[in-house]
Amino acid sequence: MKKRTFLKKLSAIGLSGFIPNKINNTNLEDLNHGKYYSENNFWKTVRSQYKLNSEFINLENGYYNIIPNPVMIKYKKLISKINYEGSYYMRNKLEIDESKITKNLAEFIDCNNEELIITRNTTESLDLVISGYPWKKNDEAIFADHDYGAMKDMFIQVSKRYGIKNKIISIPLHPKSDQEIVELYEKQINSKTKLIMVCHMINITGQILPVKKICKMAANYGVEVMVDGAHAVGQFNLSIRDLNCDYYGSSLHKWLAAPLGTGLLYIKKKNIPKIWPLFATSTKNLEKIKKLNHKGTHPVHSKLAILCAIEYQNWLGIKKKEKRLRFLKDYWINKIKGVKNVKINTPFDKLRACGIGNFGIKSIEPSKLADILLKDYKIYTVAIDEKGVKGCRVTPNLFTNTTELDRLVYAIKKIANF
Repeated sequence: MKKRTFLKKLSAIGLSGFIPNKINNTNLEDLNHGKYYSENNFWKTVRSQYKLNSEFINLENGYYNIIPNPVMIKYKKLISKINYEGSYYMRNKLEIDESKITKNLAEFIDCNNEELIITRNTTESLDLVISGYPWKKNDEAIFADHDYGAMKDMFIQVSKRYGIKNKIISIPLHPKSDQEIVELYEKQINSKTKLIMVCHMINITGQILPVKKICKMAANYGVEVMVDGAHAVGQFNLSIRDLNCDYYGSSLHKWLAAPLGTGLLYIKKKNIPKIWPLFATSTKNLEKIKKLNHKGTHPVHSKLAILCAIEYQNWLGIKKKEKRLRFLKDYWINKIKGVKNVKINTPFDKLRACGIGNFGIKSIEPSKLADILLKDYKIYTVAIDEKGVKGCRVTPNLFTNTTELDRLVYAIKKIANF
């Protein structure tokens, strides 16, 4: 979306006063078009827009991507605005603004706004689908052992409640082709299969799965596909319309860098009527997705700030951001390829990963490895100790520079030569 168009939309809901024309005295249009800045200086400018903790190098941005200062400034103003108007805003303006925010978000991810609601995170989004699905005894669901724990737990819960069967597959760390992955799901399908859950990007390894091909295959069998896009929205270019999935959930406080507690849920229109809401709703039309959006009073200013995060994202450019994140991941992984005792758990193929990487070191438990990196080298990562994946997940952000990644590479090589 063009900047001028977006600002007009913000103005329509009374938020244009919170969107400054300049960030850190730098003209956005000049930076975007590279009139006065090199690529290197552009990313230095972006780094300057974050307040960073000097006590450690933050390479764990996959859990929560901290908010850049331009968005944080607007977010604080929104908190003050809501606090100033109080109940008057909540009763008279909230519903109008939520509708307009949803339309902007739908445009951002390329879907129909009538198929989208704003939630608090991916877990809430996908658990709404799993728990509200019209399961019958002996129905079957398929998911992978590397899928996110909260959703796997919900599948286990509904299996106990409704008597459904869960089939769990294993995704190879370094697949030979998309077809290899598609066939893993396809081989588990039978006449009782109702739903497949698939990660757009596996959170522990960073592997991007061929979601569009899986959806096309499943549709041939009349099986629905629910996509965990927690790490996809805001990290790389995507279109929900193009994927043609049935359900899609994401967390906006990750790679979009919106405030904590913001997410989205997409449901293909034909599927909305059959999903039961978690909370009772006063919405009379149960064919509308809003029936799933009732959760009582909540921090609306976080929702409003989604617009600010999208505006900042549009200034960066999603393709430019994707290219930078992929560069950062490739930079450190390529430097540790072939290092003795080091195992890389992320695919090397350019299109199978973006900003997330994972490595392990022989004979060192992941938790100990993460502790060594933090205590001895002041590098913060997260330990991953799951089936077939033992190591540390490394998730740089746009503020990360190659000097910091060189320190990571140095640390890995030193620890590996124990």
